[in-house]
Amino acid sequence: MSNPSDLTGTQKAAVFLVAVGKERAAEVLKTMREAEVTDVMAEIARLTDIDAAMVDSVLEEFQVTAEARSFIAQGGVEYARGVLDASLGEEKAAEIFDRLSHTFVTAPFEFLRKADPRQVLSFIRDEHPQTIALVLSHMNPDEASLVLGGLPEDAQRDVAVRVATMDRTSPDIIANVENALERRLSSVLNQTEMSQTGGVTTLVDLLNRSDRATERMIFEGLEEFDAELADEVRSRMFVFEDIVTLDDRSVQLVLRQVDSKDLAMALKGVRAEVRTKIVSNMSTRAGQTLVEEIEMLGAVRLKAVEEAQAGVVRVIRALEESGQLVLTRSGDEYVA
Repeated sequence: MSNPSDLTGTQKAAVFLVAVGKERAAEVLKTMREAEVTDVMAEIARLTDIDAAMVDSVLEEFQVTAEARSFIAQGGVEYARGVLDASLGEEKAAEIFDRLSHTFVTAPFEFLRKADPRQVLSFIRDEHPQTIALVLSHMNPDEASLVLGGLPEDAQRDVAVRVATMDRTSPDIIANVENALERRLSSVLNQTEMSQTGGVTTLVDLLNRSDRATERMIFEGLEEFDAELADEVRSRMFVFEDIVTLDDRSVQLVLRQVDSKDLAMALKGVRAEVRTKIVSNMSTRAGQTLVEEIEMLGAVRLKAVEEAQAGVVRVIRALEESGQLVLTRSGDEYVA
């Protein structure tokens, strides 16, 4: 092995695992199929002449591949190409995409990024719940929540359970579902590797973007299916009333990004401690004005209150994702 470009994918994987050390290699191997582990371990056994240049080349390719995949997941192939063009130059970016063209072309269900959720709903609502769960797991959570909310109630429960319990999906299954939607949406997508989809995190993202009625109904279905799974999902969710668990600095950060009218609607009918948490983090005048706005609302529709609360939660989630605040969930451990 004198030229890194002559290495096969399996040989590169072997070099990578040797380079990262035994502990990290063991973690990677746990995620691979038995046949893949056998092939890679065989290559590791054959490795005899690995110079520093070869290791550096393999690690660099891995880093670039990981970054490219991350960019594709964020905004699609064109977005990824644009980011690489800006950071590395068009020539280098083209070289990278050419080199990686054998391992991926785009992310699973890339065409769904441009599809109207209502169109997606009309195309998949009569599909098997497992198929719907697979599609939703690859969609943007905001759009997926709209599709989930448009399904019949029984289907919502079934699909939610399948999203939460979904693990690795074979490329053949992904290809079959994609091809069916491709014919109807005139989109093309290729995927050549195992794709990690679904899981509790995906369902939590969907529920945090769904209305409260949908959330309650899905939890009922989860509890009937698997009470422990329902508890796990609930422990990882953040609902409006959980704002009392935020520190004062975080609450103040949230308040700066929420319209006072929306906040008044969100606080209508909540527990006293929730209202107190909000008001105590405002100036005396602003707090008094907020309380007056709440009282002036009179009787309001529950749906309007839940929509306002969902809006505040979206702000909180966005701040968490950007690293500006930390949400405490049950099971979290901290060290001093």
